[in-house]
Amino acid sequence: MSIRFIRFGIKCCIILSLLSGCDNKPQGNSNSTPHSGGDKKSYKIALIAKSQGNQVFQAARVGAEDAAKDLSAKLGVQITIDWRTPNEEDAQKQAETIEQLAVQGVDGIAISCSDASTVTFAIDKAVDRGTQVMCFDSDAPASKRLCFFGVDDVQCGRRVLRETAKLLGDKGGKVAILAGNQTAPNLQARVRGVREEAAKYPNIKIVDVYYHAETPQEATAKVEEVQTVQPDIAAWAMVGGWPLFTDSLLKWEPGKVKIVAVDALPEQLQYVRKGIAEVLLAQQVYDWGYKSVEILMDKIHGKKDPPSKMVMSELTPVTKENVEAFAKNWEKWLRK
Repeated sequence: MSIRFIRFGIKCCIILSLLSGCDNKPQGNSNSTPHSGGDKKSYKIALIAKSQGNQVFQAARVGAEDAAKDLSAKLGVQITIDWRTPNEEDAQKQAETIEQLAVQGVDGIAISCSDASTVTFAIDKAVDRGTQVMCFDSDAPASKRLCFFGVDDVQCGRRVLRETAKLLGDKGGKVAILAGNQTAPNLQARVRGVREEAAKYPNIKIVDVYYHAETPQEATAKVEEVQTVQPDIAAWAMVGGWPLFTDSLLKWEPGKVKIVAVDALPEQLQYVRKGIAEVLLAQQVYDWGYKSVEILMDKIHGKKDPPSKMVMSELTPVTKENVEAFAKNWEKWLRK
């Protein structure tokens, strides 16, 4: 046997040995147990509401932070909430924030859209970059968002009118709609619901829809101005309860002008206690945050899609009968 042949054989053995070693190389840490979403141990979820000062969004923030704490413990990961809400409503700032967060590589974003047309392009870009985006409270239905969580706004408007009709009874009367920001898609849908439901009641006449900046002062000024000019208005169908954040309408005679409004925040509850607003329809504002984080983490970490593109939540009627029990929720939702 030649020396050259022996050397060739030795080289072949070495090569085969190396190949065998590569085949048997351990993949990762054999002692680790990957989570269903992979080995990632920390996540950042951004919450973009419409405005800092609105208590419904403060409650949503608390809900998101509670969900982050609960799910961190349950999943064995670290979830942090990045609160990125403008001081005042500004859809352009929302869009810019979405783009910034996507570039930074945030895992998920939950947004209440001030203007769907303004934020849709930013949402789509973020999704294309790999960030999961969902909407709560106010949707951007034409975007690539994962889903929407909140009330069915058309049905919400219908409910406002039905409750108003109950209070007016067979006599009926003139009804004014208070509608807030004219560009907000959720409020537009609620107004549509009020109008559609009013068509079923021949004894009810919709006077007009009144828009305003979504501040208590602007809303109150609008209501007082309209009621002064048209004192025969029998009821206000408020698709948002902005004027009830002030004391101004407390001087109204209870029951003389009927008020049904969406939302039931602490300041608004005094109107129920005094019988001036006889029905408030409370949204699940704490769950806007809590449920949004759950849905996003199901998708990001658990690779699980939401049950539907529209995840609906219910309205809770608040009247004199349950106002004190409902008020206790706010002790949790607005903790300092």
